[in-house]
Formats: sequence, structure tokens, C-alpha cells
Amino acid sequence: MFLVSSRLETNDIIMENSAKENAQLFSKTIILPIDRSSSKSESSASKEKQTCCGGIKIFLGALSFVYFAKALSGSYLKSTITQIERRFDIPSSLVGVIDGSFEIGNLLIIILVSYFGAKLHRPKIIGAGCLIMSAGTFLIAMPQFFMGRYRYEIFSSSTNSTVSISPCLQDKSQIPLSVLERSQAKINAGCEKEVGSSMWIYVLLGNLLRGIGETPIQPLGITYIDDYASEESAAFYIGCVQTVAIIGPIFGFLLGSLCAKLYVDIGFVDLDSITITHNDARWVGAWWLGYLIAGVLSVLAAIPFWFLPKHLPRPESRKDSSTSSEQSKFIIEDNSEHHRSYEQQVKILEMAKDFLPSVKNLFGNPVYFLYLCASIIQFNSLIGMVTYKPKYIEQQYGQSSSKTNFVIGLINIPAVAFGIFSGGLIMKKFQINVLGAAKLSLGSSFFGYLLLLSLFAMGCENSDVAGLTVSYEGTKQVSSYEETLFSECNSGCICSKNEWDPICGENGITYVSACLAGCKTSNGSGKTSVFYNCSCVGITASLSRSSSAVMGACQKGNECPKMFLYFLVISVITSYTLSIGGTPGYILLLRCIKPQLKSFALGIYTLAIRVLAGVPAPVYFGVSIDTTCLKWGSKRCGGRGACRLYDSNAFRYIYLGLTVVLGTMSVFLSIAVLFVLKKRYVPQDENIAANGGRGMVSVQNRKDNFVNSDYLIQTTYWPEKETRL
Repeated sequence: MFLVSSRLETNDIIMENSAKENAQLFSKTIILPIDRSSSKSESSASKEKQTCCGGIKIFLGALSFVYFAKALSGSYLKSTITQIERRFDIPSSLVGVIDGSFEIGNLLIIILVSYFGAKLHRPKIIGAGCLIMSAGTFLIAMPQFFMGRYRYEIFSSSTNSTVSISPCLQDKSQIPLSVLERSQAKINAGCEKEVGSSMWIYVLLGNLLRGIGETPIQPLGITYIDDYASEESAAFYIGCVQTVAIIGPIFGFLLGSLCAKLYVDIGFVDLDSITITHNDARWVGAWWLGYLIAGVLSVLAAIPFWFLPKHLPRPESRKDSSTSSEQSKFIIEDNSEHHRSYEQQVKILEMAKDFLPSVKNLFGNPVYFLYLCASIIQFNSLIGMVTYKPKYIEQQYGQSSSKTNFVIGLINIPAVAFGIFSGGLIMKKFQINVLGAAKLSLGSSFFGYLLLLSLFAMGCENSDVAGLTVSYEGTKQVSSYEETLFSECNSGCICSKNEWDPICGENGITYVSACLAGCKTSNGSGKTSVFYNCSCVGITASLSRSSSAVMGACQKGNECPKMFLYFLVISVITSYTLSIGGTPGYILLLRCIKPQLKSFALGIYTLAIRVLAGVPAPVYFGVSIDTTCLKWGSKRCGGRGACRLYDSNAFRYIYLGLTVVLGTMSVFLSIAVLFVLKKRYVPQDENIAANGGRGMVSVQNRKDNFVNSDYLIQTTYWPEKETRL
């Protein structure tokens, strides 16, 4: 299921350990001055060891908290997609642009940070990134304090007004002039503040800043641990950071659930005057509150990094080599290259000359190229699915935003975390090689998308809405034409076709407004309003003594709660199944390229995923979903607002259809990867036997063929992956 985040979240498209691999480039170009004096006493060595351990553990604690803060912030954004859409009256396609702005911000400086950041004070750069991230998070929440109070479409008779107005306005002369004047004044005041609707730009810019601020955390933080932790501790420390990163999205969605329960203007308006409920399509929760909390957490996370040193003493086991012993098993190069001084490193011009040949070499590798294409398509599927999963659950099953976020945070994300852990455990327990990793990754994707097919049968039918999904006589029809809202039963009323203030008739049919239902009288105010003598309700309720209606839309069909339960079960199983292939897929990526191109290959992989999946997927998913809208809301001064009602069947086919089609394409490409891999793969034992007597030839073969390890297997975490399944 959705689990994203990712970023699925995050967002953060590639797995965390990719940063560790990118660190190899920096570890070659930066050799710290180390005192190798043999006269150091045991006491001074012991003191240095304690300082090293203490410093790295402090850094580990600080970095873990940063990962928690950024994961919480990214997942909270996913949980507020629907709230932002309604608050700013914007379509899903525009929300997709806002969501993709995080990736754009990350791409703007990722190359500069990755290259120059390793040469500078890494802890302080991470601290600065946290402050930028907090500034962006605060900026997202700021429009709430400058836009004025949230106003939704509502008929005046449902307010706490002392003037009783008939819902069916048969004649404008029946309305007191003072009421008309006050109503027009309110509309004019609203039009003056209509410019506030463009404040979604600040949300976009804030998310862009979040992407910029988050950029240095992963590459610089992981490499700092890898540089100054002992070999046996580095993997454990990185695993601790990744574990905390998985916990972050759980709290992010739970925070989203809590804030969605609170009304958007809580503390500024009388809640008794609010006539809508949590399940109403116009309900907007306190979306801004969570961003303030996330911003404060980011500020607190930045503080420790300003007091950490640029360098820590290296452990004794790491002083005599610039690379780890584990790394040396897979990167075969001349020893002289590792021990060259800083002044003798390859100059930028020389590196530039080798750039194009490296690109050609990389894309000339059919396994890498096919796997890259398969990953891009798969991430398009997962990112699009995770971004709009809350909206899908709300619209398809009639659930509130609060319950939707609670379910995702408490059920789906743990399933993804368990799946990722299981994938790494399987790789380690059975010592699966690169060919086995490709098969496991393919099997995970195949069965995951196969399970998704069953969700097509687990949807709810459209709610009965007069003039949109059923006729006023009760016969099934689907129409997005506004003319169908008018019928003979409401022809005597003066009604607006733009408003959305639904009422539920005693016949079980929802009417867009009391006026369009032909209601003549009303009693009560606010949520307790009851409408009587509704001519359109009486058509299908002829056996009833009265034709009345109450505030709010009618509930979905009786089968919908059962379908929602089935959906949750299949969704959790799907999340777990797809997540199992995460670690094997990453191992395949690392093993299918030459060791000297590993860092470059991972950089290209990350860039391609962000540019070709992270940015466009939310946009075209949103555009497709917008085509299923049956009733758009209206802004106070005219113009189309956020969608109020979707065609449930069309939404299901578009949303799941795009996900499955893209997933199927990625499966076919994964099959091609496995086919090519079988042709090129040479088992390690056979390779040794064949080249045992040819020393130099064996070394060359090992450099040109796939590097195969049965032991370098780590449980790997994809940032925001938990929100992409």
C-alpha cells in the first residue's frame, strides 16, 4: 500500500545506503592528516578512542533525530494533500505540482552539496540544511494567517441567522432588503480577499525550500558516520538511523490524523457555528498546525550540529587505509592510487575528460540501463499511487481525512518496514547472489502488482446524488453537465448551479442543495437544520407522509464498510510484498556495474528517478484524476474551485489502472534484466576456477564482469518508500 512515505516521500527516491556508496568518491579525494607516530602512549590512545566513540555517538543521536524530523515532515505533507486542495480551491493537478516541488528543490543543489559539502564542515552544513528545511516548513503554514477565515459554500438558512429564508427562492422579493445587502457585502468582502487563493504559491515555495534544506542530510551524514566509525560499528549505526527514519512517517501520518480532526480555523471561530462534519467534501482540518510542529522539530534538530567538530579522531582500525577492508574486496585498483597525497589527486579538467567515456560505459551496460528504465517506470507507479492514496480512500470509501491518515500511519507503514527488513533478512540467510537478487526483486514486483488487480473489484458504487449520479426520479445515470441539476420538481425555485451545500433526503438520495431539492421550509440551524416540503424528495418518497431532508450528504451504500475492510487487508499484503524487493533490487544495482563507476552510477540513478518520476508522476496522476470530477466547487468571485464529487468508478479505474499499467511495464523490463543477466553472469566459483591460473587475466575479468558478493548484504531503507506502496 501507500508506503509513500515515500518519500512513498519523500519522499529520497533512492535507498539510504546510496549515500554511503557516493562517499567513496570523497574518501578518495580527501585524506585527513593523521598522526601515525609510533610513540603514542597507551593512555593517550585510550583517551582518543573514548573521544572518538563519544563524538560519533553524539553525531549519531543528532542525525537520527534529523532523519526523524525530515521523515515526519515529508509524510505529513502527503497526509495534507486533500486539505491543501480544499483550502486553496485548487485542482489535483496543481497539488501534484506542489508535491513535486520538493524534488525540484533537491535537484537544484544536490550536485554542489555532494561534491563541495564533503570538503567543508559537514556537521555545520547539515545544521544549516535543517534551518532551511524548518524555514520552508514554516513558510508552508504561513498562508493560513494571511488568507482570512475559511469560507465554504453554504445556504444562508443553515446559519444561525434570526431571519428565516425559504430554501426554494421562488421570488427574490420575499427576502428582506437588509439581508440581501448584508449578503452582497459579504461577497464583495470575499472578492477583495480572493487574491488569497494564489497563496498556494507560498506552499510550493516552502516545499521547494524543504527540498533544498534536506539535500545535505543524507550524503553528508552517512559519509561522516562511515568515515569516523569503526568498520564493525558503521553498518550498525547506519541501520539505527534508517530505523528511526522509518518511525518518522508513522508519527507524520498520525499527526496528520490528529490535525485533520480539528477545524482549520480552530481558536478563531465559534465551532458551534460550523455546519459541516469531518466526512463532508468541504471539510478542511487544521493542516497548518502540523507544519508548525514539524518546523520546530527541524530547528531543534539543527542545534547539535553547530557544536560538533569538522573532524573526529579516526578509529585505530581505520587509520592505515583510506578504504575499508570490505570495500577493498569489491574495488580493485592500484594501491598507489589510494595513497596519493591530496596535491596529487586528479584535477577537475582531467575528471571532465573522463566524464563522457564514463557515461558511455555506464549506459552501454545493458543490465544497468534496463534496470534504470524499470526503476523509473516503477517509481512513477508508486509515487503517483502514494500521493493520491488518501484522496482515493476518502472518495472511494467515504472515509474522513483523519481516519484515512490514521490507517495509513498505523497499518501500512509498519507493513512496508517489515517488508524491507524481510528482504534483507532473506538475502542474508540464504546468501543470495546477484542472480538470485534479480529473481527476488522480479517476483516481489510481479506478485505485488498481481495483488493490486484484485482492488478493482473492491470499490464502492457512486453515492446517489440527484442530477449527477442518478436522475431526480431515482434511475442510475452519470453526468457532469450542470444542466442536469435542474428538473421539473425544482423549476419553480431560483437556484444556483454552482453551490455545493448537500442535504440528504429521507429517500436516501443526496441533493446538491436544499434549493435544488425544492424544499419550501426549514427548521433549526447549523448541523441540526431540517428541511420540509421538498418537492424533489417527494417524487421518490411518495409513500411517506412528508418529504423532508437533513443537512449533509447521505452515507455510502451498506456494502462500502465491508469493501473498505477488504481493501485494507489486500493493501497491507501488497505493501509488504512490494517492499520485499527493495533490498535485492539495490544489491542488483550495486553489483551490475564496474566498481570505479559505482558512485557515478548511483548518482545517475538518483537523478533519473527524481527528474523522470518524482516530479512528473504526481502531476499527470492529478490531471487524470481531475477528469473524473462530476461537481466542481466554486470560488466566491466565480471560477472553478476544488472538486466536491468524483465518479467513484472512473476514479478507481484511472487511479488503479495507471498504477497497474506502469507496474506491468516495469515487470516486463525486469524480466529483460533477468534475461540479460543470465547471459552475462558468471558464478564466482566458476570464475575463480576458470581464471585461477591466469592471475592478471583473472583480475581484469573481475573488473569487467559483475562483482558478486554473498556477504555484503544490508537491510536497506528507501526514504518515503513507506508512502509509495
